[in-house]
Amino acid sequence: MDDQPELSLSQLVLHTSRALRRASRSELEPFGLTPSQSRALGVIERYGEHPPRLSDIAARLDIAPRSATEVVDGLEGRGLVRRSPDPTDRRAVTITLTDEGWALRRRVARVRAQKGDEFFGHLTDEQQQTLADLLRRALEPHHRH
Repeated sequence: MDDQPELSLSQLVLHTSRALRRASRSELEPFGLTPSQSRALGVIERYGEHPPRLSDIAARLDIAPRSATEVVDGLEGRGLVRRSPDPTDRRAVTITLTDEGWALRRRVARVRAQKGDEFFGHLTDEQQQTLADLLRRALEPHHRH
């Protein structure tokens, strides 16, 4: 990047984001996961003891319900998630991680943490903390609840 003209802050963030996405795709390949499947596992995990419905997953991933169904079908086919009747609405189903899904999620998280450490490893701990704080602050007004 040294031979490029001076990049704006937004361009630098976009370049960083693209590099992280490329790294993320390569991290997921050994696990046989697509980025959407990995994100869906994370969404399901974050719901904890109150499993999400397909519509919740679609909303969180910002994808069409049909696409969420395809993602969950792929995960279910691998035994990573389970569909169960929603106790509050018998017409709906909830999605939970299986033991195998939890185990894979933990393995992926470990690899991602290691790769993240490598990606930002040339920065000092203080620089990493400052960058994280600044990015959180920049995102605050744009955060969807």
